[in-house]
Amino acid sequence: MSESQLMAYRLIIIPGGNFLDMGESLAPNTTTNLHNAVQGGVNYLGICAGGLLGGNASRNSLNLTAGVRFGFYAAVNQGIHKAVVAIAEPTSPPLEQYWEDGPQFTGWGEVVGKYPDGTPAIVEGRSGQGWVVLSGVHPEAPEKWRHGMTFTTPASDDNAYAGKLIDAALNRTSLPHY
Repeated sequence: MSESQLMAYRLIIIPGGNFLDMGESLAPNTTTNLHNAVQGGVNYLGICAGGLLGGNASRNSLNLTAGVRFGFYAAVNQGIHKAVVAIAEPTSPPLEQYWEDGPQFTGWGEVVGKYPDGTPAIVEGRSGQGWVVLSGVHPEAPEKWRHGMTFTTPASDDNAYAGKLIDAALNRTSLPHY
């Protein structure tokens, strides 16, 4: 899509997946058009790999974060690639979220949710005229993704939080932050 076609929308959502494959699959003019659309006022929600691509990733990213590059949540360094992670919010009890090789967002935006080690798991902020929400966890994860894992937070509560993130990104609503 061209930049002008993208400008007809209010929100771009980039989901999770393999961010290396995703970045390599995007043509340079696609990332430029997406970047420029957000700078021009389209909002952006990046979940997991979509969060990494929203930053200044090593592979053809959107760089909505003024050059800030994100790393992975520390569990990756311990050889953990899928886990139940309690995400702390400033005004609510923690929600246990599905996490799979997700990023942390140190250095950009207002922190909306934190991993257990205190690093930013969910952030929000402006990029040009657009509103950006980045999540390192998967609140949208269906029950079937949870197979073999024990959660105390029901999938319906996490999914409702996904709706809250979508609403915040769509309507430029600032969530409670630290």
